[in-house]
Amino acid sequence: MAKDVIIACDFSSKEQTLAFLDKFTGRKPFVKIGMELFYAEGPAIVREIKERGHKIFLDLKLHDIPNTVRKAMSVLSRLDVDMCNVHAAGTVDMMRAGLEGLTREDGTRPLLIAVTQLTSTSEERMQKDLLINATINDTIVHYAKNAQVAGLDGVVCSPLEAGMVKEACGAGFITVTPGVRFADGEVGDQVRITTPERAKEIGTDFIVVGRPITQAADPVAAYKRCMAEFAE
Repeated sequence: MAKDVIIACDFSSKEQTLAFLDKFTGRKPFVKIGMELFYAEGPAIVREIKERGHKIFLDLKLHDIPNTVRKAMSVLSRLDVDMCNVHAAGTVDMMRAGLEGLTREDGTRPLLIAVTQLTSTSEERMQKDLLINATINDTIVHYAKNAQVAGLDGVVCSPLEAGMVKEACGAGFITVTPGVRFADGEVGDQVRITTPERAKEIGTDFIVVGRPITQAADPVAAYKRCMAEFAE
């Protein structure tokens, strides 16, 4: 699978999002639509961006009882996105239910990945706030193995854990990694981060990049830099 950069379109309105995407007159970047934009604009924004020729990662991180997740995924499968996700903490049964709901009658479906631990979560926070006494690395690998058992295509994890996940689950198990910043950029509110070049060395398949591109003085140039450092 070819490596790719996914731009996190963390905007609050259709107008902001389309104005941003209008800057990309050449290559149509792979984009992530998260909770903020989806809750503001609904499914229509997904359809409009898809019609413009973009691949879409719909990042809603479903986490509920299995039956609810199954039904929700059956609705999302109609949006023709390329990737969506659930929280691995929802258990193997919930992930399996999500996969069932996402799979269309003809057997086709988007990629389904599971969130292991958010990149804003440090080991100390995980152990103190969530009362998970294992190390963060062991927890992430365990969650990844559960996702694989459930039949999912891969996981979301920080670039720092992508190598461990590949070692535990195989090279074909997809890793999608946020928490990527340019070496000369600001860290922001994320804890477990790395650079595009280092993410490439580690072997992750996709990196999700938001503010370093969306808030750049020249977003297209920032995207091209990210692609050059990671995917080319």
